[in-house]
Amino acid sequence: MSANAIPFELDCDGLRVAGLRAGKPGGLKVLALHGWLDNAASFLPLAEHLPGLDLVMVDLPGHGLSAHLPLTTPYTAPNAIVQTLAIADALGWQRFVLLGHSMGAAIASLVAAVAGERVQGLVSIEALGGLSAPAGETVQRLRGYVDAMLKLGDKQLRVFPDLAAPVRARMMVNQLGEASARLLIERGVKPVEGGWSWRSDPRLMLPTAVRMTDEQVCDVISAIQCPVQVIYATPAQAYFPEPQRSRRAALLADGRLHTLPGHHHVHMDQAAEVAVVIGNFIAGLPDGD
Repeated sequence: MSANAIPFELDCDGLRVAGLRAGKPGGLKVLALHGWLDNAASFLPLAEHLPGLDLVMVDLPGHGLSAHLPLTTPYTAPNAIVQTLAIADALGWQRFVLLGHSMGAAIASLVAAVAGERVQGLVSIEALGGLSAPAGETVQRLRGYVDAMLKLGDKQLRVFPDLAAPVRARMMVNQLGEASARLLIERGVKPVEGGWSWRSDPRLMLPTAVRMTDEQVCDVISAIQCPVQVIYATPAQAYFPEPQRSRRAALLADGRLHTLPGHHHVHMDQAAEVAVVIGNFIAGLPDGD
């Protein structure tokens, strides 16, 4: 898919960030942020249907071909905001549209709220704001994170003799079609003795140490001033249920919501339909730099 996607690497304040670039040089600048344990290939099916964009699909730190964060730097939402802006700076982009899926949509929401002067528009697929947790779970979450972090060094990476097993696993876990699952797997594994292993940073599997409360997440969403297109697949995921997800979309100052039958990776397996929604949204954006 998307044979015209060109691989690239950026130096983002000393961190190597890899990705794929597709579409039209000089087109609308769109920075695409993928979901948890995915990679830049998550957006290749969409790229086929959005050829007029200057679409930059990055591997977020710790994912795909990008470098892992230093051991002294945790994977947190505030760090993700800074890293996203560093990527835009390395591209030389002052203003751009953010396109995010799942975790990437949560990060994009935060960037749009915190650095709104740089975000021309936001397309948020299968998330809006991050996952929340009650304040009463704070100590429990911290304990779980510390315990898992202390045991991390004892874990061995799984080795697959071929790609068939991880492809099947992604198909089952995420209800993905085989072609979509293979795109993610081929960019998400590395050759090792005896077969293949995951490229992603093992720390990404740690439980989240701290989550915002729902009230805090709603405060973030309410601060987003740019035009926003939210795209949800139905039925809703258990961890982001109705009516929570629709209630969040209603908080947007300039938002529109589109739902369609599908699964969590609807932007991959139903790329043509999702691309129409994105294209219509982008066509209505005010001109930006």
